[in-house]
Amino acid sequence: SLVRALARGLSSMAPSAAPARMASAPRRSPAHVRAHAVCRPPAPTASRAVYVRVTGGEVGAVSSLAPKVGPLGLSPKKIGDDLAKNTKDWKGLKVTAKLEVQNRQAKVSVVPSAAALVIKALKEPFRDRKKVKHVQHSGNISMEQVLEVARIMRPRSMAREMSGTVMEILGTCVSVGCTVEGDDPRELQEAIQNGELEIPSA
Repeated sequence: SLVRALARGLSSMAPSAAPARMASAPRRSPAHVRAHAVCRPPAPTASRAVYVRVTGGEVGAVSSLAPKVGPLGLSPKKIGDDLAKNTKDWKGLKVTAKLEVQNRQAKVSVVPSAAALVIKALKEPFRDRKKVKHVQHSGNISMEQVLEVARIMRPRSMAREMSGTVMEILGTCVSVGCTVEGDDPRELQEAIQNGELEIPSA
């Protein structure tokens, strides 16, 4: 009949067999697995030095200390208080502080720059750096104070002789804007170069 003929036609049009199922490729483990760096505190016996730039006698922002001391297992707030306590002799001056960290305990020491030593020798009155801007250091220091600063900076100086270190400190005095023995520091530099001013070797 017509119905059977149509059924035969439809069956002939249907696929004879279901397509073979493609075998899925086996999963391969990646050749290199990136290990995420985990920030862990150092071993208890390890000693590490961290240098931070602070304003003497002031508690710095916790947000600036956290990235440096947080990974070492230290409290940024406590370190800020310790820095303010140990730099009170340098109140108002920008200084570099060294943190020697061991067993999650930090020992604070000041590593002053030549400019900080020269400004401290001027013995200027304390100024609030938030209220007073662009301070002019137009004071005067003695040659003995220059030699004292040079002795402190001698281990970090690149000069071969003490006279070279004194020349460096006089150059710092020029940058700071102060005078030495009432004279322009550049005149004293020329006197040292010409041999008119003798500098002790130590």
